[in-house]
Amino acid sequence: MSDIAVHPLVIGHRGAPGYRPEHTESAYRLAFDLGADAVEPDIVVTRDGVLVVRHENEISGTTDIAARTEFAGRRTTKVIDGKRLTGWFTEDFTWAELSTLRCVERLKRVRADNRAYDGQEPMLRLQDVLRIVDEESARNTRDLSVVLEVKHADYFRSIGVDIAALIQDELGQAGWADRPGRLIIECFELDVLTRLRQAGVRASYVFLAERLGAPADEIARAEAGGAPAKSFEWYRSDEGLDYLRTQVDGFSVDKGSLLRTNALGLAVGHTDLAKRAHERGLRVFTWTLRPENRYLNLRFHSSLSGTDWGDWQSEFAIVLASGVDGIFVDHPDLGVAAREAAQGSGTE
Repeated sequence: MSDIAVHPLVIGHRGAPGYRPEHTESAYRLAFDLGADAVEPDIVVTRDGVLVVRHENEISGTTDIAARTEFAGRRTTKVIDGKRLTGWFTEDFTWAELSTLRCVERLKRVRADNRAYDGQEPMLRLQDVLRIVDEESARNTRDLSVVLEVKHADYFRSIGVDIAALIQDELGQAGWADRPGRLIIECFELDVLTRLRQAGVRASYVFLAERLGAPADEIARAEAGGAPAKSFEWYRSDEGLDYLRTQVDGFSVDKGSLLRTNALGLAVGHTDLAKRAHERGLRVFTWTLRPENRYLNLRFHSSLSGTDWGDWQSEFAIVLASGVDGIFVDHPDLGVAAREAAQGSGTE
């Protein structure tokens, strides 16, 4: 899957958002400075077909658009993958317009220190992130990787936007459509992954799974009279893993799916999900490892404050002991430290 001789991969989740606002150039470059092997851009689309990097297509939480009076009239409400959202959406703006916005910290209460960087950096396009990775690879004299997450593919299809075709073109123009050892493409929907693979984009393909619910593309087909949507829980079953092995190269799950808990909800070890997936030839990734109490299992909380750092080392160690092939982290240096600790203890 990767030419990088490390295991597991430490993936900077939207860069290094534990230290800088997510999806900014400084966050991506810092991720590599802190030892990340790869970074993960989330991909959405503008009105004029430009692939931009944002957590969601609704951008009021990650940019200063709410304060931009010239765009006040474009605030609207939409249903995206079954969720009703009100705000400003990338598909209602041209890239020229979005390029005037500035990024802000999304987790304002949890990462208040990051707000010092609010308003300093513009949004990025996918082509910008690919350029950054190429530059950082040259600077670090090692091949760094990209984990490209396709966002809301079925929703964009429903409004006439073929995000798969746009991604194929962009990767080709940037020279990234033929780097299977360094490019991973992931999505919570299988359809778009199948289309990109059939189009000849050479990459490793990874299916993302939430704890609850079902893939948006399957729900749309079911509502149109097709077969019932298979739940994310089903995909974690042996039958689901057997199916996934015929469709993709890997499986990416929330970390809760890897933590075995007792009756009180306290982590007591890891599940066998990674083992069962490996038995079927699937790589296993997990998201998102974070040190703050509010994101840790209750067993590892250090205080009643959600913003305080807890015993992240112990939780990360359990996840790594499950045998995962890659971890998504907001603080890449912590991911590297956890990997080194696991290798030193012989649990890797």
